[in-house]
Amino acid sequence: MRRIFALLLALALLGTGGYAALHGIPGRPPAAQMALASPAPYDVPDTPAEWRGRIDYRALDRDLAALSLRPEMAGLAVAVVEDGRLSFVGTYGAADRSTGAPVTPSTLFRWASVSKTATGILAAKLAADGTVDLARPVASWPTSLRLPGGAEAQLTLAQILSQQTGLTEHAYDEKLEEGQNPAQLRASLAAAPLQCPPGTCYTYQNIAFDTASEIIAQAAGTSFDEAMIVRLFRPLGMTSAGFGMARLTGARDWARPHNMGTVREVKEAYWRVPAAAGIDSNIVDFATWMRAAMGLRPDVLSAPVLQSAMQPRVATARPYGGVLRQALSDAHYGLGWRSFAYRGRTLSGHSGAVAGYRASMIFDPASRTGVVVMWNSNWGVPFRIPFAVLDRYHREAETNWFDLSDMPLPNALPPAN
Repeated sequence: MRRIFALLLALALLGTGGYAALHGIPGRPPAAQMALASPAPYDVPDTPAEWRGRIDYRALDRDLAALSLRPEMAGLAVAVVEDGRLSFVGTYGAADRSTGAPVTPSTLFRWASVSKTATGILAAKLAADGTVDLARPVASWPTSLRLPGGAEAQLTLAQILSQQTGLTEHAYDEKLEEGQNPAQLRASLAAAPLQCPPGTCYTYQNIAFDTASEIIAQAAGTSFDEAMIVRLFRPLGMTSAGFGMARLTGARDWARPHNMGTVREVKEAYWRVPAAAGIDSNIVDFATWMRAAMGLRPDVLSAPVLQSAMQPRVATARPYGGVLRQALSDAHYGLGWRSFAYRGRTLSGHSGAVAGYRASMIFDPASRTGVVVMWNSNWGVPFRIPFAVLDRYHREAETNWFDLSDMPLPNALPPAN
C-alpha cells in the first residue's frame, strides 16, 4: 500500500530547507508553520482494494461521489475509522474549480471550529501536568478578556472552554470578520449583552473562547501555535497540521474556498483566534487526531486527559438544523467537545464552518468508529455523512441521509475550467 506522497517527501527534505521545497514558501518557518517530519502512522487505504471492514465502502464511495457532483459542492475529503483502524479514505471533486485541481489525500483543508477540540485537550493535558489549573479564575492570568460585571474574576478556564460566558451567541464575531483586533474585542466584551448570568448557561463563542490561546501560551512558555505543535501534533505524527493563512495558501496542495461552485477570497479572520478555529491539515491527519481522541494513542493522550476534556459540563440545544437536528438529543459541551445521543448511542466530536470551508468529526467512543469530513464550500448537507456511515456500521435501518431527491437543484452554475 502506498503512503501519502507529501509525508514521504517531507521526510526526505526536512532539515535542509525541506519545508520551503515542499510547500513553495521561501526560508525556514517557525515550528508552528512547519510540516513536521515523522513516518506515516499507518498505510493509507485510499483505493478500493484497501477498503476493509463491516461497512460496504464501495457503496459509500458511490454515494460520496454522487454528493460531490452537486452544484453546491467543490471538493470533499472523507476518512472512516472503523473499530479503531483507519479503513477508508476517499477524496472527490475539485480543490480549485477554476483550475480543475483535484482533491487528494494530501490536500490541506481548514478544521474551522473543530480546532476547539484540540484546544480543550491541550488544556486538559497541561492541567494533568500541573501547568494549568482549570478551576482557576481567568482574571488570575493577565489576559485581554473582560466580561460584563467583571465576571472574568469568577469564571474559570474550564467554564471559558465549555462556553459558559453567558454572552449572546457568537458575540462580536462580525467585528472579527471586519478585521478588528481579537484582543481588543475581548476587552470590549465587558460592554456586550448577556444571554444569561455568566456561568449559568451555554452560549457558543469564538472570541471569548480564544482567551485560551493567551493562557496556554503563558503556561507553556511559548506561542499557542508552538505549544500545540510540540505537545500534540508532533508526538502524534500529524505532519500536515498547523496554523496560519500564509501556511495554507503557500502550500502546493490546498483547497480554495468556494460558494456555489465559484472560488472565493480567502478570509483571514478566524485564523486570528487560533484556539477557536485556527487549525488546517489534510484528511489523513484529521483522522489521526480522531484516533488519538478515541484513546488509541495513550502514549500522548492519557485516558484521564481525554475524560477531562470530553466530559459533559453544560447542557446545550441540539446542534445542526433540520432533519439532522431532529435526530439528536441529550446534547452537552465539554472542554471544546460536543456530545449527544443518536439512536441510543452517545457520540463525541465537533463540527465547524468558516467562509468557504466546512469540517466535521463525529465518533462513537464505545466502538471506536467514526468519521472525519472536510469540504471547501458553504453547503451544509455533508454534515450528514458521519451519521450515514455510523448507521451502516451499526447495521441500522438507514435514515436516507444521502437521499436529496426532494431538494431542488439550484440555478445552473458555470462549469469548472
